[in-house]
This record gives sequence, structure tokens and C-alpha cells, in this order.
Amino acid sequence: MVCNKAIADDLLAIFRALYEARYPIASIRLIDDFDGDDTRSMEANNTSCFNYRARTSGRSLSAHAKGLAVDVNPLQNPYVRGSRVEPASAAPYVDRSRDFPHKITSDDLCCKLFRAHGFQWGGAWRSVKDYQHFEKNIIKHKH
Repeated sequence: MVCNKAIADDLLAIFRALYEARYPIASIRLIDDFDGDDTRSMEANNTSCFNYRARTSGRSLSAHAKGLAVDVNPLQNPYVRGSRVEPASAAPYVDRSRDFPHKITSDDLCCKLFRAHGFQWGGAWRSVKDYQHFEKNIIKHKH
């Protein structure tokens, strides 16, 4: 997994704890294996970080383009905005009241670990739900 050095230690600690807890991660492959295609990566349920691309809901660069966001098990944890679901093949997983493998919830170990390391969870956002997404805001102070 390629990430920004500012979150590298966090990700090592988080994924070490997930591994030790035998937390199910379907796949972790470089976005290059999918020719940089975010949809193909998500459809393969691939957990990833760095991908130089625009935000899903706009033209500005995403936190993934800066290596500051991680998508975990994205097929079962889709991006949802109104009737829009990304990836489209994840529509069966929009109903979060259902029980299914790889589902991330607010009390899930994965979510707890990312939040403990200062990441925001997209599943807690108001207007958009991005259940796969964990992002850390890194503030650079000017001297």
C-alpha cells in the first residue's frame, strides 16, 4: 500500500492490529494493478490508499491523490450519495441494517482503530455516506 509518509506509522499500527485480530481484508493491491481505475479496484473489493484522482463528487483532488485516505473493503462499504452508488455493483450493500461480511460500522474494530489514530470515517458524514473511506487531515503550519 502506498501512502503519504505523514500517515505511514498510523497505517502500520492500524493494519498490524487488524492483522493480529484476524480482521478480514478482502484484498490489498496497488491501484496500478487496476491501471489507476478506482471503479475496477472497488469492484475487486480492493483496499487501497494512494490514487492520483479527483474527488468522487467534484473536480478537486481527492485525499487519495495526497495519499491521506484509505478505502477498506469498498465493495461491501460503498460510497452513497442519494441514488448514486459507487461502485454500482455495491448496490446490495447500501442497506446497512443487513448483516454481511466485511461491513464497516461505527463500532467495528477497523473504524475504532482508524478513529483512534485521528482519521475521519466517511460513514459518519451527513450528506454523503462513504462507508469504505478513512481520511486524515494533515495541517501544515507555515513558519
